[in-house]
Amino acid sequence: MSIRSTQRLAEAGLEPSVGRVGDSYDNALAETINGLYKAELIHRQSWKNREAVELATLTWVDWFNHRRLFEPIGHRPPAEAEAAYYEQTTESAMAA
Repeated sequence: MSIRSTQRLAEAGLEPSVGRVGDSYDNALAETINGLYKAELIHRQSWKNREAVELATLTWVDWFNHRRLFEPIGHRPPAEAEAAYYEQTTESAMAA
């Protein structure tokens, strides 16, 4: 599957978003989010069942994206920063 995917990307003139074998750069963001999720939610309590974990996860993701303030992006929630980015990108494209 990996070889076929790489070939298809090459046919389309695209390069895969992966580094050399053993590089952790591509997975760093995902691992950071997973670590925060586990530390802030999963490991802080015992869970009655899978449904409780699923509901808590949805609540945490909503909070993480829409209410949690991040210093590196101007003390704004990620969803707000993303919306501003796409608005600026659209405005720049329209001006060009």
